[in-house]
Amino acid sequence: MARYLAFAYGAINYLVFLVVFLYAIGFVGDLVVPRSVDQGPQAPPGRAVLVDVLLLGVFAVQHSLMARPVFKRWLTRLVPPDLERSTYVLASNLVLVLLFWQWRPIPSIVWDVTTPLARTALWVLFWTGWVIALASTFMVSHLDLFGLRQVYSAWRAQPYNPVGFHASALYRVVRHPLMLGFVIAFWATPTMTAGHLLFAAASTGYILIALQLEEHDLIGILGDEYRQYRRRVPMLIPVHMRRNAPR
Repeated sequence: MARYLAFAYGAINYLVFLVVFLYAIGFVGDLVVPRSVDQGPQAPPGRAVLVDVLLLGVFAVQHSLMARPVFKRWLTRLVPPDLERSTYVLASNLVLVLLFWQWRPIPSIVWDVTTPLARTALWVLFWTGWVIALASTFMVSHLDLFGLRQVYSAWRAQPYNPVGFHASALYRVVRHPLMLGFVIAFWATPTMTAGHLLFAAASTGYILIALQLEEHDLIGILGDEYRQYRRRVPMLIPVHMRRNAPR
């Protein structure tokens, strides 16, 4: 029975993630969904900034804290190791739902592109960013990233074997195409409001900090293999630069 419950736990969290991911597209693009970065409960600008920064901070703390190896070791004392990743997905889903629900728009216009061709180009770039982000998860291991292979192994009563490090497709161009896709999607908009700008700037800042922490952990796990990968492949911008010393 425990094996079936573990599988159901992972599968439900994954299905919820799919809904949250689709809602995130609508939230950032101000498309279809009832509450978005530009549509929602109104508040005075100062209060809106405070609320939004707190929401982004909660997401940043949850996302980075739960990704650290020391936290994972602590968490696996409370839940089986096969459920650790699914629990991370669950927590991320809950924090994002909170952000979508409580976000306070700041409607002041920062820029508004009116030329039809330019607006279309920005929308194409917006959707390209989301496609890059989603496709990147399949270029490593989508099932591992969202905890499905772990709970499937538990259901089959088989040991879970991590996929291991490999650089394929976009990962040969930049080290973090998933995050590159998010950055593109967050900034590519024909109409940028102050609230959207706050979201994009804070999210991009968080991504740049979080990647430093992630790469520190990867070097600790993979050692010289990842150091050599860092020397060969740029982090986010697909432009190779000469590096005089290894990092």
